[in-house]
Amino acid sequence: MINSAEIKSIVTGLGADKCGIACIDRFSSAPEGFRPTDIYTKCKSVVVFLKRLPPEVIMAENPVPYSHTAYLLYSALDQIGLELCSGLEKQNIHGVPVPTDVPYLYWDLENKHGMGILSMRHAACNAGLGILGRNTLLINRELGNMVYIGAVLLDTAVEPDPVVNDFGCPPNCDLCIGGCPVKALDGVTVIQKLCRDFSTLEHARGWDIYTCHECRKVCPYRNGKKG
Repeated sequence: MINSAEIKSIVTGLGADKCGIACIDRFSSAPEGFRPTDIYTKCKSVVVFLKRLPPEVIMAENPVPYSHTAYLLYSALDQIGLELCSGLEKQNIHGVPVPTDVPYLYWDLENKHGMGILSMRHAACNAGLGILGRNTLLINRELGNMVYIGAVLLDTAVEPDPVVNDFGCPPNCDLCIGGCPVKALDGVTVIQKLCRDFSTLEHARGWDIYTCHECRKVCPYRNGKKG
């Protein structure tokens, strides 16, 4: 039977920067309909992996490089998930890749509030890959908040990684909350309508451009927790 170290070796070999594994009982507090077993009833483990955004992209004054890089990372993570599933099939282990970004089903049009079929940020926390910051972003100790997340649901139980509980946002830090131009953050959640209306430009030719990432930029752990 495959072990966690072997899975992580496969995933990093496919191009991921980090990989962790979560057991499904860690998702018991997720909303009904958004748990791994709601997506795939055979699920016994969740493999989660990260790719880092090149850190200087976020400093570009023009928003196109950041948007372009984000879409490339979504595609790369989805490809890793697909190839992981294909590779594990040879060992009679079955997997279901979770979309890194879209598509998803839940959409509240009035409030512009969307929910992926699985919360990737919470999945990453459950897999020991970091914490949720007050900016609602995943923060990995080494890679900071400049990460995008992919996941695969497995029908095989694999030893999970311990959750991270030995670091958090700096005490009393509210740079992301105060720095949000539309006050969409309260330290716990994000008001998606405020954020989307301000940070996403719907181009006339049909693509979206991400025009704001202040919550990433001002975070003292943007590039990781030093020391």
